[in-house]
Order: sequence, then C-alpha cells, then structure tokens
Amino acid sequence: MKIIPRFCLKDVSIFIRKTLIVKYDFRYSYIMKQDRHLDAVDRRIVELLQTDASISHAELAEKVGASSASCWRRIKALEQAGVLLKAVRLVDPASVERQVNVLCNIRMRSHARDARASFEAFVDGRAEIVECFSMSGEWDYLLRIVVADVADYNDLLMNVVLSHPSVQGAASHFALSMTKYTTALPV
Repeated sequence: MKIIPRFCLKDVSIFIRKTLIVKYDFRYSYIMKQDRHLDAVDRRIVELLQTDASISHAELAEKVGASSASCWRRIKALEQAGVLLKAVRLVDPASVERQVNVLCNIRMRSHARDARASFEAFVDGRAEIVECFSMSGEWDYLLRIVVADVADYNDLLMNVVLSHPSVQGAASHFALSMTKYTTALPV
C-alpha cells in the first residue's frame, strides 16, 4: 500500500499558486520570444513606457488595469523578446546649445562593403550625427546632424565628413523649425 503524504489545504493552495505563476511566466516569455504577439495590455504598457519610461510599476499597473507584479513580468518579457530596448532621458537641445538640425544627404564613392562599413563606423563615432539611414535612390545615406550653429556645421562638413575617403559628395538641408518630434512608435 502506497502512503500518500498529508498536506493541509493552505500548503496545497500555495504550491498551486507558485506553480501556476512559474508556468505562466515561462509560458508568457516563451510566447513573446516565438511570435512577439502583443496583447492589448502589452500594447498599452509599451505606449505608456514610450511616453514616460520613469513611470512606477504601481502607476503603470493602475493605468493598464493589471497588478504591479504582472506589469513587472510583462516588462521583463517584452525586454527579453527585444520589444523594449532601453530607457533613456531626452535632453532639451537649447539647454545644451544644439538647436540647429541639418539633414545631410551623402553620396559614396564606392558601394563596396568595406567602404560602407568604414563610413558607418565613422558615423557611429561622431556625436553630432544623431541619426543615419542607408537610403535607396540618388543618395546613399541620410544623416541628421545636430550642431550649435551654421559655422559648426560648416566646419564638420568641410573638415570631417567630406574628408572621409568613402564620401564623394553631400547636400545639406537646414531645418527652419521642428513642427513634430517624437520617439514613440505606433503600437
């Protein structure tokens, strides 16, 4: 005859709850890694975090209608799945004297892999170049450059960008004003 250990109802309840939580966390993380499916709560969490990454888990939970622990688990799963990348603080350009935005089109001398890799490494090393896009069409790259004034841009363009061996030419467009700026993506 097999002896079955006796458990009180409280022990069984705790065991079941802990097991379900562990299984739920594993399953949710696994699902996020497999198909990156975002449900309505995930989408709301992503929207709110894009607006204010410093929001507390309690505030976030209240706004999405979930528990604080559930929000924390969902954030971790979204991070592990690569949906949420990193939290940053945005800086006012005027306070650091970087109010001039220039969109600079770049034409390359060569489209060889080494030339492109060299140029992209060069761009990564320049703090003034805040965005770089590889483009289709007439121009090879589009850079967004933030500087203090036109003289700073002229110096950067003439003495740094155009002196790069991979660059054949450039065309610059100065922004007169910024009518919209957001880092938030539609989810």
